[in-house]
Amino acid sequence: MIDVKDKDEFDELIGSDKAVCALFTAAWCPDCQALKPILPELEVQYREIYDFISLDRDKFIDLCQEKDVYGIPSFIVYQTGVELARFVSKDAKTKDEIDSFLRKTIES
Repeated sequence: MIDVKDKDEFDELIGSDKAVCALFTAAWCPDCQALKPILPELEVQYREIYDFISLDRDKFIDLCQEKDVYGIPSFIVYQTGVELARFVSKDAKTKDEIDSFLRKTIES
């Protein structure tokens, strides 16, 4: 998982021809922290399809507002700078829910 440092890096990463799954998170968010042990397995499983990036919501408040991300943890998939799908809510997310989101995004 690439920890995005600034907006320019974010724009460059999501502009890729390969799909990019962006995780919007925060250090203080318990649901976000609960994802840490399950995300590496999903990254390995989907490494041929997605690059995975992470954005700290507190460092990217303006970007989160621009992208309508108000609940965390949230996932948005981009390709060539275009949003393909989103899994955005304030609710906790399970491994199965994230896996299902990633699979459905591939299929569409």
